Amino acid sequence: MTHDTDLAPLHLPGPGDWLGWVAERTEGQLAEARRHVGEVKNGTDDSPEAVLAAWNRAETAIANAEAVALWAEVHPDEAVRERADELSQEVQKYVTELGQDRELFAVLDGLSADGLDADARRLLELTLRDFRRAGVDRDDATRDRLRELSETGVRLSQDFGRNIRDDVRSVRLAPERLAGLPEDYREAHPADADGLVTITTDYPDLVPFMTFGSDGAARRELALAQSNVAWPANDEVLQDLLAVRRETAALLGYASWPDYDSEVKMIGSGQAIADFIERISAAAVERAREEVAVLLERKRADHPDADTVTTYDSRYYSELVRREQYDVDGQVVRTYFGFEQVRQGLLGVTGRLFGLEWTPVSREEAGTWHEEVASYDVGLDGVRIGRIHLDLHPREGKFKHAAQFDMVKGVAGEQLPEGVLVCNFARGLMEHDEVVTLFHEFGHLVHHVLGGQGDWVRFSGVATEWDFVEAPSQMLEEWAWDADVLATFARNATGETIPVDLVAAMRRADQFGKGIYAVHQMSYAARSYFFHAGQHDDLTAYGDELKRRYSVFPPLEGAHMHCAFGHLDGYSSGYYTYMWSLVIAKDLFSAFDADDMFAPEVAHAYRDRVLGMGGRKDAADLVADFLGRPYSFDSWAAWLAE
Repeated sequence: MTHDTDLAPLHLPGPGDWLGWVAERTEGQLAEARRHVGEVKNGTDDSPEAVLAAWNRAETAIANAEAVALWAEVHPDEAVRERADELSQEVQKYVTELGQDRELFAVLDGLSADGLDADARRLLELTLRDFRRAGVDRDDATRDRLRELSETGVRLSQDFGRNIRDDVRSVRLAPERLAGLPEDYREAHPADADGLVTITTDYPDLVPFMTFGSDGAARRELALAQSNVAWPANDEVLQDLLAVRRETAALLGYASWPDYDSEVKMIGSGQAIADFIERISAAAVERAREEVAVLLERKRADHPDADTVTTYDSRYYSELVRREQYDVDGQVVRTYFGFEQVRQGLLGVTGRLFGLEWTPVSREEAGTWHEEVASYDVGLDGVRIGRIHLDLHPREGKFKHAAQFDMVKGVAGEQLPEGVLVCNFARGLMEHDEVVTLFHEFGHLVHHVLGGQGDWVRFSGVATEWDFVEAPSQMLEEWAWDADVLATFARNATGETIPVDLVAAMRRADQFGKGIYAVHQMSYAARSYFFHAGQHDDLTAYGDELKRRYSVFPPLEGAHMHCAFGHLDGYSSGYYTYMWSLVIAKDLFSAFDADDMFAPEVAHAYRDRVLGMGGRKDAADLVADFLGRPYSFDSWAAWLAE
């Protein structure tokens, strides 16, 4: 891993002209890309190393231009968001054209790999594969149609995400229907002039209500509102997007979109996705049914005639079971997790684990897009190696889920990696599962920075196969469950550290619901896979059928959750990724000593052999390099059986 001492982070406009800056940055980088592509085409007599270096400069400029998609998701000015969407379409149009540029392909295909080092050979191999997957070797008519499909797909993806982002729904309830909610939640939701309280589908409203709200009918109303976000608009958008993907795969000679999509992933084929879904479902379903039986028994204590547990019951009754049978009260637990101390604790934990320094950067210096964004320079061995930005609270027009976005991909000697963490947490107390989520998402940010220290932008940051990218973040969740780790930052209002016995009880209670979680994930994965594996005229009806087949909860009548299921865009047929990655994450964690979570020898080996490598090797090889053996299901199976 190399470090650059003289590189400056990207200059952001702060209170200046964001509309102009976004356009100038994107269009300027596109112009740079075209210039360097010209160098590649004119470099047929140059050495393979020189041609690939020019291609690297072109890809770096393209990556810089592609980062405009970030501003469509986070900028508070609607005009900037709309302009970013338009510019993103221009960038993707150019990327599609480039992928079908036969002259460019001929130059790269004509390069000899003799004498290239391992990274350069890998770059050349993957680049040529990408060209073929873009249809460069197809006839003119096919390439024209592929270009049309790509441009249409970009617009549809943007529409799909925008409809979710802009459609915040709500329910209005009498104050007494907030029974069971924490006092600070009820104080933050006063009654309006009509005597009613508004609860939105944004996470800071939704999650506590579904966890603690004792009014089952109110939970159902809110769950239905959340499941109908972007309905009916996204039903048509999704059907059109699925059709684009089916035709694209067929034109390229694949039996289905999942076969095309999985070719470049660890799993390898569409059938392997289906097999994985069945394998996990079979392994977890018996435990899941036993857990649902426990929930139903508890529900009958309140409603003796109850004969089923629904999705909107699950979180609430799971909380009651943990409170009554495991002595864990989520309302007590949350008092130890004030947002500000969790954020600082996270920085302390990851700094100690990976040997990183986090230096706060003022908004004036960073030039960020909103006053609540917190920025930090990232240091390693006293050298700045990147910058991160934390945008962690909800606001109108902002991305509604949790994700890490690239602002700049790091390239040694050229540009520092910069990443943005986008979440939607409350500004006060956090649920412990939100703390776990923050650790998870921050893991992507660490991966982006540590993996952004190499020479080739193609391998920069989170550049492994897509079904591995969640594994490092899922492994980092383990530190959010350790009593010694939590003791470094989890304190209540009186300054009392979270008790060790409470953390132990939380860990025991967390064992309950693993089966439900696994089959629920496979229910989502099945939707993701089977929606893409064939055509279905009624996505609501088919989605309900898949839920009956793979979930232990019945479908919610009147819900159209596929319209709000944002992963159907970015992950397409690959939502199985989360469970696939969890299998590997459990295996990675097996190398750590649970009694010494910060042992530098293993932590730094993991940092350097997995995170710091970016995409320089196949994910299976990265894991083997760290573990000293191929990955296996054994640790995951043991976790499920605990």
